[in-house]
Amino acid sequence: MAELKTLRITEIFHSLQGESTRTGLPTVFIRLTGCPLRCEYCDTAYAFSGGEVLSLDDIIDQVKGYQTRYVTVTGGEPLAQKNCMDLLERLCDQGYSVSLETSGAMDVSGVNPKVIKIMDVKTPASGEEEKNRVENLKYLNPHDEIKFVICNRQDYEWAKSVMEKHQLAEYCEVLFSPVAGDMAETELAEWILEDGLSVRFQLQLHKILWDDGPGH
Repeated sequence: MAELKTLRITEIFHSLQGESTRTGLPTVFIRLTGCPLRCEYCDTAYAFSGGEVLSLDDIIDQVKGYQTRYVTVTGGEPLAQKNCMDLLERLCDQGYSVSLETSGAMDVSGVNPKVIKIMDVKTPASGEEEKNRVENLKYLNPHDEIKFVICNRQDYEWAKSVMEKHQLAEYCEVLFSPVAGDMAETELAEWILEDGLSVRFQLQLHKILWDDGPGH
């Protein structure tokens, strides 16, 4: 008998995509439980533990209940669960447009190339800079995205230097996002304009609309 593959899930919900180049698109979010990182600005600590064990079939059935072709697999850190790869494959096979939100601390080499990887590069103020896996860069495709969450001017200057060192804008789109409540959004926007950076500035739409309660 084939092994029943399962994942520990914190929540599955339907909302507007709040980040990335797909901001504003109606999307089904599958939030996996657990994360090996503890970023200072984390806004999903409720997903560190708990959750419900569901089979991949049950997860797919729930996704089918929503009338959208966009699915985002997120966490926590979704790749911390080995069966996440199988879920990504299943979603792609079902014809969904799939994105994966990952910390960049886990190996992404095995992710289906159809999946849009939205990969964080952890800044010094996150407290998890040493977890960045530089080798992940070679597995990024043009449709993937690199995200820097900026806490202060030091983070911004650090992110600029990393972009230049690794020529990140040549890999894929680069996103700069201010930490909500930690710095003025207009300040980061002005720095980007002053320096003429080839990045996309983004705010978290879900926090503007719903104050980022669970399920949004």
